[in-house]
Formats: sequence, C-alpha cells, structure tokens
Amino acid sequence: MRPHHGDDGKRRADDIVQEVEQRILDGRLAVGAILPSERVLMDEFGASRTVVREAITALSNRGLLDCKPRFRPTIRKPGMETALDITTPIVQQLLGNRGGVENLYRMRVFIETGLVRHAAVNADKNGISQLRQALQANEAAIDDSASFYQTDTAFHAVLYQLADNPILPAVHAGFTSWLAPHWDSMPRMPERNRQNYLAHERIFNCILDRDPDAAEEALKEHLNSAWEMVRDTFKDP
Repeated sequence: MRPHHGDDGKRRADDIVQEVEQRILDGRLAVGAILPSERVLMDEFGASRTVVREAITALSNRGLLDCKPRFRPTIRKPGMETALDITTPIVQQLLGNRGGVENLYRMRVFIETGLVRHAAVNADKNGISQLRQALQANEAAIDDSASFYQTDTAFHAVLYQLADNPILPAVHAGFTSWLAPHWDSMPRMPERNRQNYLAHERIFNCILDRDPDAAEEALKEHLNSAWEMVRDTFKDP
C-alpha cells in the first residue's frame, strides 16, 4: 500500500533531518555556518518548500539550528547547554503543576545525596581545596545576601564538579536556572545566611572526615531545612 502524500512528506522531512544532522555531527556543516538555502535543499532532496521548512523546524527543535527572524538558520553545536535550552520550557511548565517545585527540589536532594557520599570517599586534595575555597567565600558573604546566594550556589556546584562527569555540572545549572525564580521569593537575612553557611561547613567537615553517612545526613538536613524555610512562598495551583 502506497503512503499518503502527507506520510511521504513526513518521510522526506525525516530524511532531510537525518542527513543534515549527520553533516553537523561529522563536521561537514561547521558550527556557526549558515544552513544552505531552502532552494538548495529543495533541489538536493527533491522536496517541496513545505517539507524543507518542516525539516528546518525539526532541526531547530532538536537544538541543531539557531533560527532568528529575517536571518538564515545557522548551525548550532549540540551539547548539554542545548539540551537545557530545549528542556527548560518543558520543565517550567511542569513546575506550574501542583507539587512541581517540590518534586524538582526532591530530585535535587536525591542527586546531591549521592554526590556528597562520592566526595567523602573520592575527593582528592584538589577537590577538598575547591570545597574549602567555596566555603570560605560563602562565609565572607554572610552579610551580603545577594553575594551569599551566589556563593551558596557555587559551593553546591563544586559537589557536581567533583564527580568528574560532564553531565552533572549541566544538571546543576538546570536546577539553578529552574529553581531560581522560586528561590528569589525567599526572604533573605544574615541570620539565615549564617545557618546555611554552618550547614555547608558541617557537610564539608564530614567530607573531610571521609564519613559518607554523616555527609549524607548533613546534606539532607541542610536541604530539608532550606525547603521548610521557603515552602510557604510557593503557591501551588
């Protein structure tokens, strides 16, 4: 049975997407280069303008093209940042659901629990030094809530870096980006900053003592306490 015209058009668009994607991945289409014109693609693939535009839209949705009004699409490097750009609108929509913010926060707790255990067992001198420097910067910022928030985020970021997995720092960037609008609604004051600093200090000392169980407990206590401080500022639909 022959496919309907619509099915055939979709298959042609999929073929274009697959071929262009392969050219990007193997370097035949360089990052930052301008995508061949619609007319060139139409001629090369024997496809209609509608099919070519469908393929371009699909490539843009995959994060492989940067499409701006009145400009030809340019090639974009696929990577974790691209994945975050694509994922962010979906996550933001999910955060609008009942319990969405808390679900995302609990996922952060789950991941960081593993990270502090890993750090307690595996962190080398350089990793310990990074944590110590982040902790010292956090302490110095206690009286400046804006700076404290930045150094707080930086302290947790080191935990993601110490796992030596390039995906994890991107995950931390996602958590920071997705939760920041909610975190900004939290009242800030030096007293609370000091509480959070002391929690960071406890986590650091547990890692320094090579005690993964204590590090996990300190991390959970810290993040659960932080959640209790801000949960009333989140309004579920």
